[in-house]
Amino acid sequence: MQDQTKKYRSIWVIIIDVLLFVIAINILYFAFFIQSDPVMKWMVSLLGISFIIFGITSQKNQKQLPKQSNKQQAGITKLVLLDEDGERVKEWLIQGETSLVIGKNSRNGEVDIDLSDTEYASLISTHHAVLNHVGGTWFIEDNDSHNGVGIKKANSNRTNKIEIEARQQIDINDLIYIANTRILVK
Repeated sequence: MQDQTKKYRSIWVIIIDVLLFVIAINILYFAFFIQSDPVMKWMVSLLGISFIIFGITSQKNQKQLPKQSNKQQAGITKLVLLDEDGERVKEWLIQGETSLVIGKNSRNGEVDIDLSDTEYASLISTHHAVLNHVGGTWFIEDNDSHNGVGIKKANSNRTNKIEIEARQQIDINDLIYIANTRILVK
């Protein structure tokens, strides 16, 4: 299904690129062969050069970003429970997993990441959050919890609360907040 969506999108991208190319050729033809105003010719020339430079730099940036993201994603192997002082309390290996439930074990069922014995266990719902590994990327979702899920990205000082059932990508060194409990992505 995902491959069909990518194929469908790439066909539309090609169609749009061809249409933009045809429009650009028509503008050049109009500016240089039909219109005789030299100012118009200079403006179209400068605009064309600007688009070429923008296209080259955006392609270079676009090729570099996925490599960094894939490198980070490939490195996610475990989750680390931190205490108040930032010390490691417990670790869970997640490499090779596709979906994990974060919450508390109960007589009704078990979870993959059990936070029953944490300091703030009373604030954690039985099925608080879900981690999903999709297409080489890890995502977390708030599973309609009472006290919420937050993410503090590795390069940020701000914690963002995740909307219920909205997924958020996680990367290495991000901090996941399950209520007040902190889990480091490694």
